[in-house]
Amino acid sequence: MKALVTGGCGFIGSHIAEELAKRGFDVTVLDDLSLGTPDNIKDLNVKFIKGDSEIVATLDEHFDVILHNGIPSSSPMYKRDPYLITKAIRGMISVLEYAKKRKAKVILASTSSIYNGNPVPWRENMEIKVTDLYTEARLYCERLCRLYAYLHGVESVALRYFSVFGEREEHKGGYANVITQMLWAALKGQEFVVYGDGTQTRDLIYVKDVAEANIKAIEFNDYTSDVKFDVFNVGSGVAYSFNDMAKLLKAEGVEVKLVYKENPIANYVYHTLADMSKSKQILKFSPRHKVEDVLPHLIEYYRKIIAK
Repeated sequence: MKALVTGGCGFIGSHIAEELAKRGFDVTVLDDLSLGTPDNIKDLNVKFIKGDSEIVATLDEHFDVILHNGIPSSSPMYKRDPYLITKAIRGMISVLEYAKKRKAKVILASTSSIYNGNPVPWRENMEIKVTDLYTEARLYCERLCRLYAYLHGVESVALRYFSVFGEREEHKGGYANVITQMLWAALKGQEFVVYGDGTQTRDLIYVKDVAEANIKAIEFNDYTSDVKFDVFNVGSGVAYSFNDMAKLLKAEGVEVKLVYKENPIANYVYHTLADMSKSKQILKFSPRHKVEDVLPHLIEYYRKIIAK
């Protein structure tokens, strides 16, 4: 199969491209390099095109599947620039127009932020509330996927990523996962600021498990209706508090100094937790990696990055 990975030079996208290449896919990566780097794919047997998702509809090459990760990916980005919503939608339409013309399948990188305002654990059938610009952009992308499935038969799956962590986050900077930023602070001898008392929680999911979920989504065809669109959580089903994360790092010999401050963010999300029942039963996806098992390797990886 021929696969196009938008945002494939980024943190998550590069891991997806790597896993696809390992499994024999003919992989092309499309990235505008705003948050990614060609270094993330330099050792992979993949083709690279520089550009953003809005050019997908103009590509002449045939792809069987598009794994769409090339979307502005953090709430603070949208707070600073609300017009990113337009960019996200234009990119999504470009991907779907290509898929309509070429009969390609679409795997959308969505987000657990869509559930903000709901009690945990978060389930795929929950009401989606109005919370922020980032959430609206991803929800609209999901709705466009459903619409193209309904109107044009475009097959698509939306994966709602929870708090993804792992190698290659260094280029995300302040948009990286909280446990990764804690690790960076500890290795640099810096303090890490926590809003509140540190009891807020995140459902942490290792990036290689996210790549596996994308493979499962490509294989998935057990739709429950004639409209070939479905949504699945991609989390671990385990919540870690910020204080817990610091303790896990300390157990591996890396101590981070937490500084607690009053929370200035009005719509701050205090708890995230995935209900993984649907993903396990229907998508046949279960995460394999525990945070505790991954940390030793991750610490060594970032120790070398920081040393450079």
